[in-house]
Amino acid sequence: MPSDAPAPAVWRVALPHSAAAVPIARALIRSVPASIDPDAGSGASVDSDTAELLTAELVANAVEHTPGDEPVELVVELLPTGWQVEVHDGDPAPPGDLSRPEPDSMPDPWQEHGRGLLLIRTLSLSCGHRTTERGKAVWFTLPSPARPVSDRAHS
Repeated sequence: MPSDAPAPAVWRVALPHSAAAVPIARALIRSVPASIDPDAGSGASVDSDTAELLTAELVANAVEHTPGDEPVELVVELLPTGWQVEVHDGDPAPPGDLSRPEPDSMPDPWQEHGRGLLLIRTLSLSCGHRTTERGKAVWFTLPSPARPVSDRAHS
């Protein structure tokens, strides 16, 4: 049954399996608010800043914790209520404590690493992972930056 609703916009970008992937991903994510709301311009919003941070964490984890030099893939999908960001990599192993943290899994505040998944769990509307034909996809969702904050409290 055909629908009159427009198909969601989806971007897929292959990123190098190196530290260079992180700034590339951040730059791509910065352009999403203008795609959602052309009047948003380049002004920073909490949602785009959060998306940029969380995307950088996912991409950095994919590069650091997966073997090989196959590219990682960044997928951004604009949904009617917000957006979903996924990072695909070639390792099918789950990404640690993303979905259900262990009771004593708080990161050591003195360590340089270990807070990425905590940030993703805390700052996103939802997050998780799924296996794919080539490994896994780790994802998070955020509300649309164009949607007023007062509306989000009632969703």
